[in-house]
Amino acid sequence: MAGRKLFSQEVVFSFIGGVLVTVALVPQLVKIFRLKSAVEISLPFTVLLLVGMLCWLRYGILVQLFPVILWNAVGATLVATLLFTKLKYGRRR
Repeated sequence: MAGRKLFSQEVVFSFIGGVLVTVALVPQLVKIFRLKSAVEISLPFTVLLLVGMLCWLRYGILVQLFPVILWNAVGATLVATLLFTKLKYGRRR
């Protein structure tokens, strides 16, 4: 965030957007753990989302954008958990 004001519009919106997109994964993960079923979750979607988040994380590191680094690191962790649950609970009973 070199050269950016601490509370500029771009920084505020990047944090708000990052929080919303990242937190959106939590209810799905809670539902999967509660039901112990991930049959309805698409494996290609989950893998592509994880790869995309890792690319955004790398980009954030390269250009030193803290909100991009933070939310994509957290998001990638959540999506990796989603992938784990898909592989564990994704089979029909």
